[in-house]
Amino acid sequence: MIGDDVTRACDLARETLTAALDLDWQRPAGGLEWTCWETVEHLADCLFTYAAQLAPAKPSITTHVPVGWEYRRDGGPGLSIFADPAEGQAGLVQVFEVGGTMLTVMVDAVPPDRLSFHNYGTSDASGFAAMAVVEVFVHMHDVCTGLGRPWSPPADLCTAALARIFPDVPAAADPWATLLWATGRVALPGRPVRTSWRWDGRPQPQS
Repeated sequence: MIGDDVTRACDLARETLTAALDLDWQRPAGGLEWTCWETVEHLADCLFTYAAQLAPAKPSITTHVPVGWEYRRDGGPGLSIFADPAEGQAGLVQVFEVGGTMLTVMVDAVPPDRLSFHNYGTSDASGFAAMAVVEVFVHMHDVCTGLGRPWSPPADLCTAALARIFPDVPAAADPWATLLWATGRVALPGRPVRTSWRWDGRPQPQS
């Protein structure tokens, strides 16, 4: 996957969030313990930290770039990037947009064989792009469930992300539903809800 895939995912999310600025983002995000605000903040943080992991000329493959992070409350997400609450939900959307732009630029700028640490498996730029698309799509599902808004991302990006970091997940007619199943959100016919899961960001062998 490439930077344009990250841009497409983030643009769709930004448009959806911007249309929901008048709603209460302190509601729980779907089945998460986080609020909708915290979940969008987590997305901004993911995008920033993925960009940071790829940025060094010789990234570590055993540990994270040592950016500081903290929990703002018990049960909330651990974050390096926070939005200023005084700037409201529109400000948070802008922080999210900045993170997406940073990662897009980084994915396209670094050598494709650059490897960096992720706790789900050392990955390359393509893998971090796929992780970002999954984070955005799945957590936007959580947020939109909490806000009562529709969210249905494009099938081609879901298919590409599944192929890149969920190689063990069987292909299905509905790639969006399959991605939700792969990340423990829904059941599918013959497939109960997953109670544990993780993706595989390791570089895939070239065919």
